[in-house]
Amino acid sequence: MDDIKYSNTHHQHEHSRTNYDDQLDYGTPASDSDVQVTLMIDDREITVPEGTSIMRASIMAGINVPKLCATDSLEPFGSCRLCVVEIEGRRGYPASCTTPVAEGLKVHTQTPKLADIRRGTMELYISDHPLDCLTCATNGDCELQDMAGAVGLREVRYGYEGENHLKAEKDESNPYFTFDPSKCIVCSRCVRACEETQGTFALTISGRGFESKVAAGVTDFMNSECVSCGACVQACPTATLIEKTVIEHGVPEHSVTTTCAYCGVGCSFDAEMKGEEVVRMVPNKNGGANHGHSCVKGRFAWGYATHKDRITTPMIRKSIHDEWQQVSWDEAFSYAASEITRIQAKYGKASVGGITSSRCTNEEVYVVQKLVRAVFGVNNVDTCARVCHSPTGYGLKQTIGESAGTQTFDSVMQSDVIFVIGANPTDGHPVFASQMKRRLREGAKLIIADPRAIDLVDSPHVKADYHLKLQPGTNVALISAIAHVIVTEGLVNEEFVKERCEWDSFVEWRDFVALPQNSPEVLGLAMGVPAEELRAAARLYATGGNAAIYYGLGVTEHSQGSTMVMGIANLAMATANIGREGVGVNPLRGQNNVQGSCDMGSMPHEYPGYRHVSDEATRELFEGAWGRPLSNDPGLRIPNMLDNAIEGSFKAIYCVGEDIVQSDPNTQHVTHALENMECVIVQDLFLNETAMFAHVFFPGASFLEKSGTFTNAERRISPVRRVMTPKNGMEDWEVTAKFSNALGYPMDYKHASEIMDEVASLTPTFKGVSFKKLDELGSIQWPCNDEQPLGTPTMHIDEFVRGKGKFFVTQYVATTEKVTPKFPLILTTGRILSQYNVGAQTRRTKNVAWHSEDIVEIHPHDAEERGISEGDWVGIASRAGETVLRVKITERVQPGVIYTTFHHPESGANVITTENSDWATNCPEFKVTAVQVTRVNQLSDWQQHYKTFSEAQLAFADRDLEAAKIEL
Repeated sequence: MDDIKYSNTHHQHEHSRTNYDDQLDYGTPASDSDVQVTLMIDDREITVPEGTSIMRASIMAGINVPKLCATDSLEPFGSCRLCVVEIEGRRGYPASCTTPVAEGLKVHTQTPKLADIRRGTMELYISDHPLDCLTCATNGDCELQDMAGAVGLREVRYGYEGENHLKAEKDESNPYFTFDPSKCIVCSRCVRACEETQGTFALTISGRGFESKVAAGVTDFMNSECVSCGACVQACPTATLIEKTVIEHGVPEHSVTTTCAYCGVGCSFDAEMKGEEVVRMVPNKNGGANHGHSCVKGRFAWGYATHKDRITTPMIRKSIHDEWQQVSWDEAFSYAASEITRIQAKYGKASVGGITSSRCTNEEVYVVQKLVRAVFGVNNVDTCARVCHSPTGYGLKQTIGESAGTQTFDSVMQSDVIFVIGANPTDGHPVFASQMKRRLREGAKLIIADPRAIDLVDSPHVKADYHLKLQPGTNVALISAIAHVIVTEGLVNEEFVKERCEWDSFVEWRDFVALPQNSPEVLGLAMGVPAEELRAAARLYATGGNAAIYYGLGVTEHSQGSTMVMGIANLAMATANIGREGVGVNPLRGQNNVQGSCDMGSMPHEYPGYRHVSDEATRELFEGAWGRPLSNDPGLRIPNMLDNAIEGSFKAIYCVGEDIVQSDPNTQHVTHALENMECVIVQDLFLNETAMFAHVFFPGASFLEKSGTFTNAERRISPVRRVMTPKNGMEDWEVTAKFSNALGYPMDYKHASEIMDEVASLTPTFKGVSFKKLDELGSIQWPCNDEQPLGTPTMHIDEFVRGKGKFFVTQYVATTEKVTPKFPLILTTGRILSQYNVGAQTRRTKNVAWHSEDIVEIHPHDAEERGISEGDWVGIASRAGETVLRVKITERVQPGVIYTTFHHPESGANVITTENSDWATNCPEFKVTAVQVTRVNQLSDWQQHYKTFSEAQLAFADRDLEAAKIEL
């Protein structure tokens, strides 16, 4: 009995690195009951939680019951009839998957009668199934094949002459998987996975009886509501739904568990391999963030790692107008080091700096910031979080004391009210969105604040209770108006505030938000949101039970981004919605390691662990470990580096994994700054837009080629494991270390684990983190230290990290970016499901089948006023520049607002964004740009220049000298 309990507990923390079929399927989900039940199964006494199915109890005891329709990621269905059992004292042969255990039951899973029933059932399945096992792509990896053997089927008596489905036509429309209905046994696992796991409801069983079949919409998968998450493929027990890579390469032979390198959810995957070739990426059901689910990017869009555009040899050139010269690694390091030394000798230490990337591992980010601080001798290091979530770091640090989200993703399953502000989870964080939708289908209430109607506003089985369709740039008005209602209607939890927060700061905030000028009736006019909607949403948040706020870049990428983050924290503290499951302040991080890059000290004013560079004790700690004197002056932020480059005092930059030309605002300003630099060093997979202005190119390694860790939006540190040899010859941390060696500062790490050991020795919140512990636990949520050796899923339980929570006044200040007769519309930006960030990875996969170009959405009224029709090309002009995009006319945007994505460099979305930024962090105001839209017939001047310039640069890299004669 104790062994059964132990093995089940152990399974929850099990971490398989080498064999993908070690992940046992228990047939039905686990029960969370505390009540224990004892029964007999095949004369074995077994104790399991009440509510456990007989099937799961049997498998936990090591008794395998045949099954086809059952899997432990889905609720039991009971359709296949293979798992029938006998129960003493009961009539018939119940399905073990749908029959719960009961005290004192005596169950038999193996009897002659059961064997006959199972063989007969399997015989019926096989009579309408192609007998092509030897040539089938899943031969050796097919549950139907396994079960035929398990029940002892040796012949099929019925023949194949009658009516059957053997000639059903394949659906090859999806670029990643095939649907072959001739092999379908109509077990409904794919349909249930689409409903229960993904929550899209794209698949159904159409027809009745013998005519029953799986259907994706009315035509095919590609034209259905399917989002290609892969849940149906994962659930399918036959070769009906199968990855095209498996058809092409065959069944994988081993696997390595690693972490997805896309969004901030941080899904765990088993990279299933043949030798060093990835055959498929399968979501790991023991993954703490994803629990066996995935999205189209993580599941399928990994082909960029072996794309022909990969640059794998170092290159140098003296001028950006010269041809690239391929050189050895030693030559590249020597040249780059000599340039940094020369420039600092000529212009001073502060003339150089570095940029880390949220796509890199924690260990890679750490060595880059260490290089800048200890070797360059300055704090001029920044990260791409500057242009996305830097206000999160500032705002949460000020109010609650830690620059990170408060909860685990699983916490949402305890939420009664979910408030989504400036985020689009179904597109930006789809695996978490599926979990959120599951909770919403269970009855949680939903409030959405967004200028645009995102999918969650109204989608199958999920509809927002309130959609606060505010004008871009009015977030702080929104949060102050909601606070006004909570304060003036007596909805503040004063007991919590008195116990947990600074009372004086609360009183100042309370008195401010209570002013008539902060009422919904006044501020609602600026927002364009009816006062009664604001009041109703405020009441729901304050009184609806456990209330959680989830926010994204629609909060941070504003001139008042930091103010808004503090306003969100104010609301959570005032209503006691922080410090327990189901509540909290939850920033949805955009990239895979935004949280980690900040944790590792990528900001110019902070060491790893968010400790200020001016703190003497902290500085002495790092000086002792690194053996170099360190500056106590905060360094330059990215905008400062660019401004100083144009002014002439900043001359060299080491840019690792970040494409600032495409991702940062006002592209012309960025490129002008880069053109003024004497040494731009880019380290990346591809010759990206920033590399067009580089003098040194260090080829990088993909996430499949490196070891390290990522930290997701819930502070979960997850292992990244090398599954293939780096195509450039080394991992990214090794490149930085060798560059440091060339500069005369030895970094002699032998493995990424040694870097994490150094981080742990210097950073209190990471003190208990090690690769060994990650192997044991699978993942860890920091803080992980002596007090919390297994990590901290929920923060601020008894007290805030800063001690007492602090309220801040949130005065609404309208953005200076205003509409005028010349620029009468507001442009706001966002992401789409199939693409990722600047698109460098996803554009080099088959995901372009869903999104091959950025388009601009415009309301029918605004389109009609301008004589614009669906699909027209339009010029979009702002105070900063202009670009040309194709139009989609839709009521998802409101009149006066247009919307686009930024995944394709030629679209030039950031050519038109301005340099307005957050008052505290310089995070750009991407979400508010005043523009005019007109119908055009040609590319913009910038796009013509981009096309010519990029073609020439790529030609140089490809050594195509004839093509390189294109004039720059």
